[in-house]
Amino acid sequence: MKFILTLAFLVLSASDLTFATEAASNESNAAKLHTKYAALSQELVKNQYGRPLYLESQEAGNKVSGSAYALLDSSFAAFSATLTKPTLWCEMLILHINTKYCRATADAAPANLKVNIGKKTPQDLPDTFLLDFLYRLVEASPNYLAVRLSAEKGPLSTTDYLLELQAIPVAGNRTFMFLRYSYGFGTTGRLAMQTYLATLGRGKVGFTKVAQDPRPEFDSGMRGTVERNTMRYYLAIEAYLASLKQPSENQLNARLNHWFDATEQYPEQLHEVDKASYLEMKKDEYQRQQTIPSRAN
Repeated sequence: MKFILTLAFLVLSASDLTFATEAASNESNAAKLHTKYAALSQELVKNQYGRPLYLESQEAGNKVSGSAYALLDSSFAAFSATLTKPTLWCEMLILHINTKYCRATADAAPANLKVNIGKKTPQDLPDTFLLDFLYRLVEASPNYLAVRLSAEKGPLSTTDYLLELQAIPVAGNRTFMFLRYSYGFGTTGRLAMQTYLATLGRGKVGFTKVAQDPRPEFDSGMRGTVERNTMRYYLAIEAYLASLKQPSENQLNARLNHWFDATEQYPEQLHEVDKASYLEMKKDEYQRQQTIPSRAN
């Protein structure tokens, strides 16, 4: 009996230690986000995007990532209520022009998000690629939110997909958000992406300037690719939150219009199709998302 009690004490102590370590880490991450918010105060007011946003990217080894820091005109309570629900992530992700379908396996963590990605035009689901995201709610407190979506495999031999979100409440009943989108690739994936950028992706650029004179030139490589998608995911969150101000029956149209109009503010990077084509395609895809159960492909 003494041995069992001692073992139970050790197990509970280890559990308490793990909880305390995670809590301390989350407090540290929240503090870092407050520090970043203060450091970006000028960039959020005046920048090339015309909205309180700071975007950066990195390519290192076999990994590429894009990060968006943004000040949102949304209360932290409303932001958290939305971003802690896997089903509402699907409501946001479907706005992305390459997302053809999204279905959550549960309305709370832990959950999986079955996300089909494909072309920028209408496409049958069997012809798309399925990303199986694990949704994890890392922390949800009145002063800090952290969410991670991860998937092991993607198209073109890419791997280790990650959508990471952190947020804190700031003055003015607003929310400061950090969003990171990243993935890895091997030799096959790099060659496939280079082939795409040299053919179908020719002329597509990101937001990082690599030259200024005689006219601005933007990164046209893999950093440009991840920057475009990071911006699209950020605008999907912005559009969904903005639509909540509308009556429920008008919210889908509001967020579709908001997302498309926002992307058109950056035509060199994000223009793909005309508005009528986007709205028609997305309404069909949204209906499919509501009615067809998820299945592996």
